[in-house]
Amino acid sequence: MYSRRLLRIKVMQVLYAYLKTESPSLSHSEKELLHSIKKSYDLYHYLLLLVIEVKNYALERIELARNKKRPTYQDLHPNTRFVDNRIILQLEESTELRKYTEYTGISWVQYPELIRKLYRDMLDKDWYRKYMDGDEPDYAIDRELIVHFYHDLVLGSDELSGDLEEQSIYWNDELEFVVGMIIKTIQKFRAAQGGNVRLMAMYKSPDDAEFTKRLFRRCLVHYDEYLKLIETYSHNWDIERIAYMDNLLMVMAITEITEFPEIPVRVTFDEYIEIAKYYSTERSSHFINGVLDKIIHHLREEKKIIKKGRGLIGEV
Repeated sequence: MYSRRLLRIKVMQVLYAYLKTESPSLSHSEKELLHSIKKSYDLYHYLLLLVIEVKNYALERIELARNKKRPTYQDLHPNTRFVDNRIILQLEESTELRKYTEYTGISWVQYPELIRKLYRDMLDKDWYRKYMDGDEPDYAIDRELIVHFYHDLVLGSDELSGDLEEQSIYWNDELEFVVGMIIKTIQKFRAAQGGNVRLMAMYKSPDDAEFTKRLFRRCLVHYDEYLKLIETYSHNWDIERIAYMDNLLMVMAITEITEFPEIPVRVTFDEYIEIAKYYSTERSSHFINGVLDKIIHHLREEKKIIKKGRGLIGEV
């Protein structure tokens, strides 16, 4: 589920909090890092449950209408396309989703008002009306409806964002990313899989958990040393006036370049330039580009960059 870039961002966020406060211990901050990753994975499953809850609410409304004292023809012959959506049925039957939610205890039972609001908002959407009024939907049309549900309805709900923020501080900025992962997951579903659909793993590779912890630890070990190196190569810049995040990102980049022999220098360099574009100042990416380029040249001359692995020996 997590790309290396997102893991770097998680490390950056916890490093920032650790360095800016005096109270948390190193072990506490490391646990906080792993906990923040786990909470995002919880949100992934939590939001997968959401469409099931909205479907169950729609089904309740159908049953209530059928049980009226004087039901109309429409009450007795309802349009069940949404509640029969095959993607939702696969999620309901998913062994992986059921095991995870039973283990964590996550559910929407405390938020019936939100479920009702999402359902009512959905009724007004053109894509929902088109789906309900169209010809008998095939599997691709069922999938398209669920993509709309997450991309348009979930991402557009201020109420949902507010409820998530109340439940966890880790979910403040996670919604768009997690919805993107859900859409990728659903796009891989196939009708023949039934309930055996595959959900995303927390880490894309078994090495990613170790990468995350090691990057965090080694950044702290070398922080002061690499900060002095940055100061040396920041000519005409007052180190105290350089954006704090710029320094932190450069420390992370230098740590990764020197401590992770299996990762190409260019990959590390490009990753932190991209992260800087979103998490620091407008001029940060250009500044970091220039300073890191000089530092990498210096580290190569000092033979402190050693790359190992297929295609990396002798990297320049």
